[in-house]
Amino acid sequence: MEHQETKGEISEKFTWKIENFSRLNAKELYSDPFILGGYPWRILLFPKGNDVDSSLSIYFEAMQTANMSKGWSRDVKFKLLVFNQLDTNITVIRETNHELNASQNNWGFHSFMNLAQLHDPNKGFMVNDACIVGAEVLVCNVTHENQVNQEAKLTVSQTSVEKNMDFNSVRQLEEIYSHNPSLIKSHPKRSHEFTEPAFAALGKVIHFLKTRKVKDMNDQACKDLQVLWDELEKFKFDLTWLEPHVQHALGMTKYVEKALEVKRLKNNVVELVLETERLKAKLLAAETNLDIERCLLKGKGFKEMDLDSELACGSWRP
Repeated sequence: MEHQETKGEISEKFTWKIENFSRLNAKELYSDPFILGGYPWRILLFPKGNDVDSSLSIYFEAMQTANMSKGWSRDVKFKLLVFNQLDTNITVIRETNHELNASQNNWGFHSFMNLAQLHDPNKGFMVNDACIVGAEVLVCNVTHENQVNQEAKLTVSQTSVEKNMDFNSVRQLEEIYSHNPSLIKSHPKRSHEFTEPAFAALGKVIHFLKTRKVKDMNDQACKDLQVLWDELEKFKFDLTWLEPHVQHALGMTKYVEKALEVKRLKNNVVELVLETERLKAKLLAAETNLDIERCLLKGKGFKEMDLDSELACGSWRP
């Protein structure tokens, strides 16, 4: 997070690197919460657009805290950015000012940039399947809210991990909590600083399993899941109910490789069948042309003969 001072005013910046962008299945993504200008925020992003065609949608959101009272508002000037990682001079920047409040706590751009431009590997906005989004904010006026400690750990009613899940994933996580009370009771004396990241780690694993398909389980996906699983195991939950699902997913790499090989062979067969049909058509055309030429020669009085026969026929004497 960076700070810039201009004429006594403080403008602050935040950057968010989104990995594996092309494999994202969630309709919307939230950045981790961050504090700029003494107030908490986060970025809301729609990878495939928010009810718009072929455009990336990005919004700047004011997070609600216990420091707010009824009628709160934040009047802010802000910029949202998608960085060009090859040439910062062509970074896409959109700027606006708006008053955020309880009835409208986010504001931004439905059509921030064209998705084709974003995903084009030659443009520089996506490098190694990662894009970098940024926000810059200047807080102009705030009512009915106190600033938060810049070093404070943000606490929200729903973790950003769960926010990044679709509705069914969140509902399943809640069902798992209710059917596995040992998850909550396993560390009853642990602090909030322990339980929040612990359940966030659990949510990440469940979200992964819910949003990935068998065909997605390549080497990189398996590595990603293994990292999430290793992180979750550090919290010493009773995970006997979940481990078989994780191990099954981790074992999908070889299956996917074999399935892709079978698919490749099937494609080869299809190509060979098409080539066979093409050659059959070519042979039929050649036979047709031969029959036509024979008919034409017969019409001109030519008789068909064996080209290997001798030139002299019958008996003759010198």
